[in-house]
Amino acid sequence: MKKLIKALTFSLTILSSILSFCQAKNENQRYIFFFHNKFVQENPLNAAHPEYGKAEYNEILESFRKDNFIVFSEKRKKNTNSAEYAEKIVKQVKALIKKGVPPNHITVIGTSQGGYIAQYVSTYLANPDVNFVFIGCFRDSDIQEIPDINFCGNILTIYEKSDIYGVSAVKRKETSKLQVNHFKEIELNTNLKHGFLFKALDEWIVPSKKWANGNYNLN
Repeated sequence: MKKLIKALTFSLTILSSILSFCQAKNENQRYIFFFHNKFVQENPLNAAHPEYGKAEYNEILESFRKDNFIVFSEKRKKNTNSAEYAEKIVKQVKALIKKGVPPNHITVIGTSQGGYIAQYVSTYLANPDVNFVFIGCFRDSDIQEIPDINFCGNILTIYEKSDIYGVSAVKRKETSKLQVNHFKEIELNTNLKHGFLFKALDEWIVPSKKWANGNYNLN
């Protein structure tokens, strides 16, 4: 049964009913909340983006599961409000922590719009020990346009050099008023533009796994 639990992707809407079962007796168990991009939110899973192709949502989740992470994820409804959705996730994360899961065994990962949801979770949760990976989801204009986001936690940001929708988030770290215990950035050079996060690429998945396992040096 334990292997079955690891092999499934749980809907966030039923998390409360399985928390007690998911609290693995193995104290080293790690948990990932994964939030996909806006294209997946607004289109069927089998739809292909005109430039970037099909989003490999299931393949991404399967990659995390293969490394024994318990993964919480769901395909969001169309027109989901990022900030409001993040408030729901904060409750889920707090429930895990209340069940005895160490905060640094929980990692919130998001790509593009999902990355903004993850940033809001970081802000609202305000727990400096939880891990976060923000992928392709920061522009310099965010400082003025989304002033209510404050990084908090162990923060890894990953962006692609050819992607206009994601750049270094150092400015956000510098303006954040909450505690950041660890901060690291990775610039990729895949030449895939924003499409890099549509794919289950080792270039961003491998460092995300390392971060989720508490390897903050990414060795």
